[in-house]
Amino acid sequence: MENYQYHIFSPYRVCPLGAHVDHQHGLVTGFAFDKGVDLWFSPTEDGSVSLHSETFEGEVSFDVTKPTQVKEGNWGDYARGAKYALKKRFELTRGIRGVIKGSLPVGGLSSSAAVLTAYVMALAKANSITLSKMEVIKTASQAEREYIGLTNGILDQACIVLGEKDSLLFLDTDTEQYRIIRKNPRMPEFELAIIFSGLTRSLVSSDYNLRVAECKTAAWNMMAYTGMPLKNLDKTFLRDVPRETYDLTRDKMPPRFARRAEHFYSEYKRVRKGVTAWETGNLTLFGQLSYESCESSIKNYECGSEELIAIYNIMRQCDGIYGGRFSGAGFKGACIALVDPSKKEAIREQITSEYLRMFPEYTDTFEIHFCKTDDGARFI
Repeated sequence: MENYQYHIFSPYRVCPLGAHVDHQHGLVTGFAFDKGVDLWFSPTEDGSVSLHSETFEGEVSFDVTKPTQVKEGNWGDYARGAKYALKKRFELTRGIRGVIKGSLPVGGLSSSAAVLTAYVMALAKANSITLSKMEVIKTASQAEREYIGLTNGILDQACIVLGEKDSLLFLDTDTEQYRIIRKNPRMPEFELAIIFSGLTRSLVSSDYNLRVAECKTAAWNMMAYTGMPLKNLDKTFLRDVPRETYDLTRDKMPPRFARRAEHFYSEYKRVRKGVTAWETGNLTLFGQLSYESCESSIKNYECGSEELIAIYNIMRQCDGIYGGRFSGAGFKGACIALVDPSKKEAIREQITSEYLRMFPEYTDTFEIHFCKTDDGARFI
């Protein structure tokens, strides 16, 4: 590796509880873990950005002092998106030259948010801009929403930036208040299994944005039925509507909207229970709630490819898995599980053999990795 001035590690994240609710201002939990994106870079005085990826092909180059170009549909859009979001608040005069590398397959671990976070931190450093952790989160999230075109909340960036080793992030995406909850000394040891289906996906081209719109429409329906004042759809969130209103109106709505709302309210309750389970060291209950979250994702949120559902069903039969669910949006991608480290190899063997018997076409792309929780994005 060429001798660059700075090195940022931006971890991937998993969310054991709080699925598909951050965009509705719900409650979420998450871990950062010890695989992610490495960015080595040096500032440039003339504003030029030149980047090479060890994961994707091609070079990326642009000028931070000029207006942001339109998306090009390649990996360079994430660097351009970081520039776009930073330029809304700051003058950028220096660019960066560097190399970026990801350590796991893309899909379900918020690799896009990890990359954006790294670029935001790098361009801020190059331009002597000091950002708080919440400012890094919001800048990376704004880049993803407004430039990349994914209508997400702040869950992914928050896990990536705020995560701490052996700790659970508990975040209220409405108030943006959060707690870092240390692992209870009585809790058994665990590791994270990351199980890639072999099928990759892009969230912008999945039903992700459609589900967000359905959640907002469910909230609008409930408000209209009960005479609550309506706001523009983009300012409408399920968090603004009490559960009691849902109970009164659920049978009046088209069933698909009622199911989206049911997922939101039941997940809110599961996160609350899960945080208590984590605090008391009850990993069995925490894992069970993660399984229930996945059930609701399948039934009420209606996501999950045939492949992911198959992995989930195999996981439920595996000795040594406390719980787990789809990771990311759950349209293709990966499943995650909390596992007993002493049973890792038996788990690997059982899931691999059963899954590939069902889907032999993924023999070359199916992967299982075991990882540990880690600290958030940082300069090395």
